[in-house]
Amino acid sequence: VQLQASGGGLVQAGGSLRLSCAASGFTFSSYGMAWFRQAPGKAREFVAAITESGVRTFYTDSVKGRFTISRDNAKNTVYMQMNKLTPEDTALYYCAASVVVYRNAESYKYWGQGTLVTVSS
Repeated sequence: VQLQASGGGLVQAGGSLRLSCAASGFTFSSYGMAWFRQAPGKAREFVAAITESGVRTFYTDSVKGRFTISRDNAKNTVYMQMNKLTPEDTALYYCAASVVVYRNAESYKYWGQGTLVTVSS
């Protein structure tokens, strides 16, 4: 099993980034997918999730209206479009897979290695 996250980088406040997470080694279309993030000195937190079919999405309050999670089951890839970024969004972003989407990290079976997002003020 492999989850390869990419798309992080350095961006100015107000800018945008698009994260991608390419999955392999499991039946991607049977798993819900999520993004979590961990800022320096803070606990890992839930950001967004999408059900296996892509019909339902979930967001933490601080990113609603700014971030959009999506998936392409034909490409075994989940995305997260991040707009209007603020310095508070600076973190290592991880993708994760679970048969049922949850907001708690402990419920996710597979994890990617993380991609760093840095937002300058």
